[in-house]
Amino acid sequence: MDAVIDYAIYMLGTDAAVRSWNKGAERCEGYAAQDILGAPFDTFFVHEDRALGLPAGILDQALEDSRHETECWQLRKDGSRFWAHLTVDPVYGDDGGQIGFAILARDLTAAKLAEENQRRSEEQFRILVQGVTDYAIYLLDPQGKVSSWNAGAQRIKGYAPREIIGKHFSTFYTEEDRARELPAKGLATAARLGRFENEGWRLRKDGSRFWAHIVIDRILDDQGRHVGFAKITRDITVRREAEQELAKTREALFHAQKMEAVGQLTGGVAHDFNNLLMAIIGNLELLTRRLQHDPSSLALLSNALSGAERGATLTRRMLAFARRQELKPAALDLRPLARNLMGLMERSLGPRIGVDLAFPISLERVLVDANQLELAILNLVMNARDAMPEGGRITLGAQSVQVEPGHAVGLAPGRYVCLSVSDEGQGMDATTLERATEPFFTTKGVGKGTGLGLSMVHGLAEQSDGRLVLHSEAGQGTRAEVWLPVAPSETQVEAAPSPMDEPSRNGQLRVMLVDDDPLILATTAAVLEDIGHLTYEKSSANEALEALFGGVEVDLLITDQMMPGVQGHQLLIQARAQWPQLPAILASGYSETPKDLPGSVVRLAKPYGRAELMQAIDKAVLMQMAV
Repeated sequence: MDAVIDYAIYMLGTDAAVRSWNKGAERCEGYAAQDILGAPFDTFFVHEDRALGLPAGILDQALEDSRHETECWQLRKDGSRFWAHLTVDPVYGDDGGQIGFAILARDLTAAKLAEENQRRSEEQFRILVQGVTDYAIYLLDPQGKVSSWNAGAQRIKGYAPREIIGKHFSTFYTEEDRARELPAKGLATAARLGRFENEGWRLRKDGSRFWAHIVIDRILDDQGRHVGFAKITRDITVRREAEQELAKTREALFHAQKMEAVGQLTGGVAHDFNNLLMAIIGNLELLTRRLQHDPSSLALLSNALSGAERGATLTRRMLAFARRQELKPAALDLRPLARNLMGLMERSLGPRIGVDLAFPISLERVLVDANQLELAILNLVMNARDAMPEGGRITLGAQSVQVEPGHAVGLAPGRYVCLSVSDEGQGMDATTLERATEPFFTTKGVGKGTGLGLSMVHGLAEQSDGRLVLHSEAGQGTRAEVWLPVAPSETQVEAAPSPMDEPSRNGQLRVMLVDDDPLILATTAAVLEDIGHLTYEKSSANEALEALFGGVEVDLLITDQMMPGVQGHQLLIQARAQWPQLPAILASGYSETPKDLPGSVVRLAKPYGRAELMQAIDKAVLMQMAV
């Protein structure tokens, strides 16, 4: 017994006093044999246990059961504690009488501390898991039944622990996912690979759905046996919606940038094409006047002029898409405009297409160019007709809308009128709908459309601080919405000016003509001379200023706006500073009017013909006479 040092082995007499003491007892308890022999058994017990009578109780229990094992705190000689496992056996003599007790004590402090640490760690982990409310954390048995439930699971899924523990976790899946056996596939993957991660719709107790990110981890015991799964679920509905909204915003930005780039290219092409058309139209008109005696030639010239005018219409649509057309916005009531168009639409659409008007009794006025809006409506109506080759009905309507921040239409907050054209036609798929407003994109086949109708409507809406919105699905028809801002109350309702049938004659004028394009310069000069005016041709603003300040006297100044170096409006500013009464015309294919343009300057939109030029001259002279 003295050789055993890992166990304290000693004897007690019937009086519970120590009668023997081995080396192990000396190492564990700290007492030498001479210090402890004769001492009572309760010497090794802490005060609390002595007060409870634990030492005597252990001995009594050993007598009753013939052996007793327990664990308790023991005291060393130095007063320190250790956790001990005690085995107490009654000892009997040869005559059968009890002569004492055999005590076997083992120091389990390290194991006790490890157990306590484990218990504390588990308790802390339990508190941690229960304290997490942003994640549903729970355990599943190998069959997928819920065996634990934290506060986060209750918050996210809506079930109390008593309502869900013992039920299969497929309860949280949608009907369609259960039909696809997704719960079983997830468990199988986790069991095979150790982990399964996925996202999808999940159901709450109240039946509502949320988008979840889930992780299933396989749990193995110390022997490597599969004992269940740990399941973590997070509600990421808000994040998913934010990501989707961000993706939509990025897509909208990309589309806007693409359309802007296409618009710049289209506008540049249209501007150059305008100059070519001006030269063609101007020379054809001159030839028409000079060949009045030749009917066959006049017929050919008329056809050529018609083709050139169609080209001019095409460039106007291109400039409309590029938001560079010249607009004359005014407060406009859409109801009489629509009624006035009914006769034209019915004649153009044919007998198989019906038109319905759906306008409220009261409708706010919009701020828009009336002529361009008429053209836009006709374009939309013609598109609707082409989408219904077998016939159908078109609905033209409008309603006032208050646009708040974050509205789906994407406009600045304020009052708008939504003008809509709806049809019952073939509709468009997502790919076609995405490209519908691109210039020259058409689905009507070769020779049946320019692909600029919707582009023009898009440009008009954007240039009017509005928006073109298309709603369509294949086989479900199309609804085109033109959102236009409500006209401020102080905006005057402008009546469209009636064109002059016969421009007045102002006698011979000395006209300084300025244009950097020699073709335009020569053609316009020829038209002016044919009208009866004297021209001074200058290819730049600097040449014009040099001539004016050099003493050349003129009655009228006509200049192009877009020129290298000094632009047209800058030329007019310098000329008017010296000659305030000088009549002036600013010609441009673009709509932008410089903010510092001098007053009483007539705008002349390119391409223009002889009649438009004569009207502009008359207007410029009359305006300056009235100043």
